[in-house]
Amino acid sequence: MYVGVGCKVTDHFINILAYAYDIVLIAPSWRALQQLLNVLQDKATAINMECNVKKTVAVVFPPKSRARVIATEFPRLKAGDSYISYASQFKYLGHIVSCDMTDDDDIEREIKYMFIHMLIRKFIKCSVAVKTKLFKSFFLCFYDIALWKSFKVGTMNKFRSCYNKCVKLFFGYRRADSVTTMLRELALPTFDTILFNSKQRYIRCRHKCLTLYYLTVSNGI
Repeated sequence: MYVGVGCKVTDHFINILAYAYDIVLIAPSWRALQQLLNVLQDKATAINMECNVKKTVAVVFPPKSRARVIATEFPRLKAGDSYISYASQFKYLGHIVSCDMTDDDDIEREIKYMFIHMLIRKFIKCSVAVKTKLFKSFFLCFYDIALWKSFKVGTMNKFRSCYNKCVKLFFGYRRADSVTTMLRELALPTFDTILFNSKQRYIRCRHKCLTLYYLTVSNGI
């Protein structure tokens, strides 16, 4: 259903992102977003479904230029008969999106995740080969590291330090041991290598998807 409400991202007009039951509505104004919510509520009701407002939040992304800010407070949005709360951030498909459009909160999430999944207690006596396999499986699967673009240098340095500490702890190296020597002995990538490779894979994947999209549109499929 075309409603004529949304935001232009590059050459694409977008008002909804959906993956399974995770939905994000995108609108340029409060009134436009309420209109999208009304449409969503009507369509959900038609197929005997409803929005879970307890897990739904609204986030305002203010313009970078203060001169373009027209308001700092907005009326509460409604989905059916229920009101939706405002928040400064939300999590979509595991990625934390903040209203200031920075990635520091999501980087902090990854830092916390790394320490939560320390495997020292259960696998401290395993061989280096087994530990290396476990480390690559649990520590190197950074979910969305390639999407990080705006962040504080200190936050990224904290993540880099966290990565190096985890390697030393898990493989039994001393605190004063050389990080470069340690990674070379274990044949593990440096943090900066992981970051670079992730971004390159993302760029290739995005290029491939866009190429497929334009081919599909040009062929009228």
